[in-house]
Amino acid sequence: MRRGSAAGGIPTLERGNDQRGFTLVEVATVLVILAILAVTALPNLSGRSSFQALAFHDEVVSALRYAQKTAVSHRRLVCATLTASTVSLQIAASNPATSCTNALPGPDGGAFAQSVAPGTIQLAASPSGPIYFQSSGVATNANAVVANFSLQITNQPAINVWGDTGYVN
Repeated sequence: MRRGSAAGGIPTLERGNDQRGFTLVEVATVLVILAILAVTALPNLSGRSSFQALAFHDEVVSALRYAQKTAVSHRRLVCATLTASTVSLQIAASNPATSCTNALPGPDGGAFAQSVAPGTIQLAASPSGPIYFQSSGVATNANAVVANFSLQITNQPAINVWGDTGYVN
């Protein structure tokens, strides 16, 4: 380093162009910013599947309520078919019926189906098999016996379908 003088004759140190790198304050500032981002952003990124599970839970509840209301309003049998990652709805072509033959149109006019990407989110129904919503609104199993259903989605509260009323909660 060489000495120079500032205006007024006060000696100063001048740096040469050969010095490179970051100061300790700059490095510490970057580390603090990275730590703050890690604490706030990473939990949100890793929790994405819980948001998907909650969304799928709400979609299943909505689909089952739609099926029950459609059965009553159309006076037709509506079947809700459940798999580990999908819910699809069908409606009987006529009444009385023991099976559903036509896809139930959804709000967009296409066949009503809700699904979640297969993986960590799973749907399990007890008892297993389709849920049949009769024209009176009651929920039955495949043998036309009034039954209560319990559906469980990974890390979400259970969805209950009360057989004698068809109420979904």
